[in-house]
Amino acid sequence: MRIRIFIAAILTACASAFGFNADSLRVSFVNFYPGSDIWTLEGHSALRLQFPGDSLTGKFDLAVNYGIFDFNQSDFVYRFVKGETDYRVEAYDWSWCENDYASEGRRIVEHPLRMDSLQKARLFDLLLINLQPENQTYRYNYVKDNCATRPLRIVELAIGDSIILSTPECEAVSKDDETSFRDVMRHYHRNYPWYQLGIDLALGSGIDYPIDSREMSFAPVLLDLQLLNVTVSGHRLTDEPIIINEGHDATDGPTPWYATPMFVFCMVLVAITLITWRDMRRRKVTRWVDAVLFFVYGLAGLLLSFLIFVSSHEATSPNWLYLWLNPLCLIVPIFIWTKKGQRVVLYYYYINTALILTMAIAWPFTGQSGNVAFAPLIACDVMRSLSYIYVYRKNKKKTNR
Repeated sequence: MRIRIFIAAILTACASAFGFNADSLRVSFVNFYPGSDIWTLEGHSALRLQFPGDSLTGKFDLAVNYGIFDFNQSDFVYRFVKGETDYRVEAYDWSWCENDYASEGRRIVEHPLRMDSLQKARLFDLLLINLQPENQTYRYNYVKDNCATRPLRIVELAIGDSIILSTPECEAVSKDDETSFRDVMRHYHRNYPWYQLGIDLALGSGIDYPIDSREMSFAPVLLDLQLLNVTVSGHRLTDEPIIINEGHDATDGPTPWYATPMFVFCMVLVAITLITWRDMRRRKVTRWVDAVLFFVYGLAGLLLSFLIFVSSHEATSPNWLYLWLNPLCLIVPIFIWTKKGQRVVLYYYYINTALILTMAIAWPFTGQSGNVAFAPLIACDVMRSLSYIYVYRKNKKKTNR
C-alpha cells in the first residue's frame, strides 16, 4: 500500500514537472455515504484528479484523501482524546479508493467541478504542496477542519472566490434554521445510541448553536446534497452528479430497544428505587450500592475533568454535566465504609444535591442539549443522596434520644 501511494505521488509530481495542459485535467468532488464503523457515520469526502495524458506525460487517475489516520500510531487513543488528532492527506490510485468503499456497499457520488485551466493548475499546485511529507499532517477537527471541509477549502483557494452552499433539504436539517452540529450527529447516529451517548457526555454546549449552511458541510452526506446547487459568483460550480456506486444503507440496523442506554438505565433506576425503598424502611444504607454507583460517576467525572481542563478539543468546554459528574463523586466509595467517614459523605450529599438542583434550574439557559438517557442516572443520584440524608438524620435523632 505504501509503495503504491508513493508511486502515485511521484506520478503526480512528474506530471507537474512536464507542464501538462491543465485544460485536460478533470477535477471532481467525491462523497462516500456512511458505513458501519462509527467514524464513517457522516460519510467521507475526497477529491478525484483525472488526466488523460499523452506519450510524454502519461496518465493518472488519483484520489486525494484528507481523512487518513492510523490506529496503530503511538498513543493514538490518548492523543485523540487529548485533542491531538493528527490526520494526513495522501494521494493514491482512484481504483483502490473506489473498490474499498464499493466493497462495503456504500453509495459513491461524483461531482465534476467547473473550473478553468488557471484554477485547475492552481489547485494542482496547492495539492502538490499539501502532499509534501512535511505538509501532509494536519490537526483534524471533527466539525471545523475535516475530510470534507479541508478539500472544499482548497478548491475555494484555487478558484479565488467564495463557494456558496445552500441549506440542504433533508431529515437531518430542521426547517426552523435551528440545526446544530449535535442535531446532525444525532440524526446520523440514531442507530448507534451508545456512541451518541458518549458524544453527549464528552462534548459540551460548543456544538449546540445554530449552524449556517457552510458549517453543515462538515458532514459529507450533507455536503453531497449541497453540491447539487453550489455556486461561485452566481455561477454553478458542479456539473450533473455521477453515481459511481448506487450502494445501499451500509450502517448497522437500529439497536434493539432492550439494548439502548435509555432502557438499560431505566432498569438501573428501577433497581435503585427498590433498594432505596428498602433502605428507608429499615433505616439502613446499602453501602455497596452507593459505592459502586458513585465510583462509576467518579470515573466519568475524571474523564470530563481531562476533557475540560487538559484536552485541546474546543467543544468539550463548557460542559454543564460537570455539575453532576465530577471527581467529588469518588468521596462516596472512599469514605462510606467507615463510621468517621459517614459525616463526610453526608456533607457531600448535601453539596451534590444542591449542584444537581442548580444544574436542573440553569440547564435551559446553558444552551447545551442533553441526552434523555442521562435522566434515569441523575434520578438515581438524587435518590441515593436524599435517602442517605434521610437515614442519617433519622438514626442521629434516635441516637440522641
